[in-house]
Amino acid sequence: MPDLNQPKFTPQFTTAEYSGTSQGDRCVSCNHPITTRYFRVNTRMACEACVQELQRQQPKDSHAGYVRGLLFGIGAAIVGMIFYAAFAILTGIYFALVSLAVGWLVGKAIMIGSKGIGGRRYQIAAVILTYAAVSIAAVPIAISYDVKSTPESHSMQLKQQHPANTDGQAVQTPPKPRPSFGAALLALLALGLASPFLELRDPVHGIIGLVILMVGIRIAWQITVGSKRADIQGPYEVSAAASVR
Repeated sequence: MPDLNQPKFTPQFTTAEYSGTSQGDRCVSCNHPITTRYFRVNTRMACEACVQELQRQQPKDSHAGYVRGLLFGIGAAIVGMIFYAAFAILTGIYFALVSLAVGWLVGKAIMIGSKGIGGRRYQIAAVILTYAAVSIAAVPIAISYDVKSTPESHSMQLKQQHPANTDGQAVQTPPKPRPSFGAALLALLALGLASPFLELRDPVHGIIGLVILMVGIRIAWQITVGSKRADIQGPYEVSAAASVR
């Protein structure tokens, strides 16, 4: 049976078909005369049997499919974040174009997990995961740069924490209380999510990075739009008024 989703079934507005006769009413898919009820698939007439077969073939969204696609997307976002951070740490180059690859990876993973079912909620998930993967990658990158900082900077910090008194001896200052692990983790997470906008302190590089990130997000959005589903209307009775295709 031909696929009613294909563009070749675009309506022909120059040809009129009149219902009420078996010669004028034929299914656009199987070409059999329509004598009882009929449907319109993308505005073209189709018999009930062909429409039922089409409905069986069309992918159906489900909660299980969405959860599976979301899990695949989360996995891809983690992989993309690790790849982005590793690239910057190993090369010393903060290459914003990597966010394009992250968006593609997240979008493809969601579609694989959902078995080709796309839609608005899949697109929203792809946008959130792509942004999170790229922005949070800034956290391990910043930690790596801090670890690689010069020993002089650490010694200056020690001198500021333990200033000398008039006798030249270091003054012991009470240590500052350290935040809990959970609070520190939340602070790093918030800092990472805000990092694309914090980069705007350097307007040129910040704007370029933000624009590239938006392009990566758009890639993920477009991939997860899903396949176009047929527009099925009906059923209608053959005795209805004349229709145009």
